Amino acid sequence: MKGRSRRVGRTARKRKRKREQSVRSVSLSHQLQYVRLVRFLHRRGFSSTLLQPALFSDEVVDVLPAGVRRRGLEQREAVREMHSSNQEFFRTLQPVLSRPPEDVLTYEALRWAWCSVNTRSVFMPRPSSCFLSGPDSYALAPFLDLLNHRPDVQVKAGFNDQTKCYEIRSVCGTPCYEQAYINYGSHDNQRLLLEYGFVAMNNPHSVVYVEPDLLCDILRGEKSLDQKMKFLRENQFLENLTVSSEGPSWRLMVALRLLSLPQTLYHLWRSVLLGQVVDEKTEVRSSQTARTLCQQLLKDTHIALDKISQLLGQYGGPVREQLEVVRALRQEERWILESCVTALKDSVI
Repeated sequence: MKGRSRRVGRTARKRKRKREQSVRSVSLSHQLQYVRLVRFLHRRGFSSTLLQPALFSDEVVDVLPAGVRRRGLEQREAVREMHSSNQEFFRTLQPVLSRPPEDVLTYEALRWAWCSVNTRSVFMPRPSSCFLSGPDSYALAPFLDLLNHRPDVQVKAGFNDQTKCYEIRSVCGTPCYEQAYINYGSHDNQRLLLEYGFVAMNNPHSVVYVEPDLLCDILRGEKSLDQKMKFLRENQFLENLTVSSEGPSWRLMVALRLLSLPQTLYHLWRSVLLGQVVDEKTEVRSSQTARTLCQQLLKDTHIALDKISQLLGQYGGPVREQLEVVRALRQEERWILESCVTALKDSVI
């Protein structure tokens, strides 16, 4: 009996450890803002007691590569322009404000509101109205934005006209005590970061973007480089140039193929954009340029990782957390580029 009791106790302990390992979360239900949120929802018919906000061992990453940094600055400038150009409208709201509009509707307040809508809104159809116009229909659904994104999760989402609720249904279900996820779409990590403020670990859609400036740096001194870059830009072939773990994208190789053409083959530029292969010499040269491109990106990634390591020794708190996230994405970027270099060595493009 004693031996059996020990076996039962050991089994119970194993089960407990397994539960603790699979459910590593901290409930947020007791925090005041979530208590108020749940009360607000209950007054409006939300009756679920199973769904609770919680913090899970989340491994998202955050970084600003050159392309994201550029687009992020453009977004910030657009918000600043929005705030500046609407000052007259803000002043008309004085009758409904207890303080001067410039003290309430500050740039920081508008930035917070813009980011909230841009990162948390969902699309839903709306009935026609003489007060609202435009093709976009967005809504903010309380509690919905607490669901984290996972690229391999399948869900069905939309407004249910019968229940009058915005519903999210998991195609495969969600196990008890596990986190409920949502899928934002087939976005790479840079898109997720720019539009939603996070990145997803092990994202199958992850790519490394190639900026036109880098192409110019690598091919500096080439004859007719400026004309070729202008031609590519006019035909929208300098956008969305990417590298994945499997190799350069088709668009990137088309651009490199054109940039590798001899100056005497000007008449073939249009054909190359349509996917035509010119000759073996041009193919070899464009493949070599792609490898040089990836090696330069890989060098920049190593420099960034070294700098991050130095900064981690200087900062703590939120800054350190952000640096840890930056390092994680840079490590993923390094893996993509190393895999791409290997793919270029093992195959003829």
